[in-house]
Amino acid sequence: MGTFSIWHWVIVLVVVLVLFGGRGKIPSLMGDVAKGIKSFKSNMKDENAASEKIEETSTTTVREDETAKS
Repeated sequence: MGTFSIWHWVIVLVVVLVLFGGRGKIPSLMGDVAKGIKSFKSNMKDENAASEKIEETSTTTVREDETAKS
């Protein structure tokens, strides 16, 4: 079997079976990765919206304080 011993080929075979064998492990893994990315993006949008609301509230509070001082 060339320059590789039988153990090298056994390990390669096991890796190939783990990656491509069974019930579509790679597609399910990629689906999980996609779900994680979508969740991350939606949480980032929520966080940005929340921070914008906080900034609006603090800006209005500062403006109210300035008018109260005048």
